[in-house]
Amino acid sequence: MRSRGPGSGVRGPVPESDPGSRIPDPGVGGGTLYVVATPIGNLGDLSPRAREVLGSVALVLAEDTRRIRQLLAHFGLRTATRSLHEHNEARELPGLLARLEAGQSLALVSDAGTPVIADPGFRLVRACRERSVPVLAVPGPSAVTAAVAVAGLPPQPFTFAGFLPARAGPRATLLANLATVGHTVVLFLAPHRLPVELAACRDVLGSERDAVLLAELSKLHERCQRGTLGSLAAWAHDATARGEYTLVVGPPAVTPPPAADAHVAQAALDAELARGQPLPDARRAAARRLGLSRRQLYELLARRPR
Repeated sequence: MRSRGPGSGVRGPVPESDPGSRIPDPGVGGGTLYVVATPIGNLGDLSPRAREVLGSVALVLAEDTRRIRQLLAHFGLRTATRSLHEHNEARELPGLLARLEAGQSLALVSDAGTPVIADPGFRLVRACRERSVPVLAVPGPSAVTAAVAVAGLPPQPFTFAGFLPARAGPRATLLANLATVGHTVVLFLAPHRLPVELAACRDVLGSERDAVLLAELSKLHERCQRGTLGSLAAWAHDATARGEYTLVVGPPAVTPPPAADAHVAQAALDAELARGQPLPDARRAAARRLGLSRRQLYELLARRPR
């Protein structure tokens, strides 16, 4: 599965060289693993610090070395690269740890965006932490936060679930779990499965959920399609998918609680008591569930038939 962030092509001007001093290595007798964010579309988004780190480490680890070599060459950097992906990460781990503990510093990058979030590298970062090898973030672009920032949907809280599984069964299971989430959800969608994946989101999360579909983030032709999951699924049926997509799905509509009366109040209290709560705690929980104060709950309970 491709796990780079959407908008993985690059374009844009080369930033001026950073005149600052070389970045100190905090490792004592060992190296440092730098987790470096790279542009999701526009080369101008590579920070001066990221450029300096990529030029000073012994090795750059990337899922697609061809892509990262293009980035390095664009900035005149000749740092060696090595492929690190989900199929070889466990095998590469001992050798990479040995290099770090011997004093070499390494950079972990994504094909585009912030590493580890939707890419390989978690095992390496965890192993470094377990061995007290310094791990430093070199922050920068992220398709996830960029999409949330420009979508115009409630940003806090949000859940990022990565790429949807390619197979229908696991995809339905993941979406069913996300259907219980009461806030904004962010997903990466594959272009060659765009109609199928949007239809699955519509069917499981609800056709009336507000959603924004973004593509080519930070590029010259950044695109945004806004509507409901139902309308986006209908649009995708005839659309030509280009690039990789970030889908931001707004929170589900809040269903108002039923109008409280004596019967509803008693049922809510009985449900809390059935969970084994003491009467005072059950009253508080029942009042919260109904959106009432405890005094209002008492008044309703006092009206119930004897």
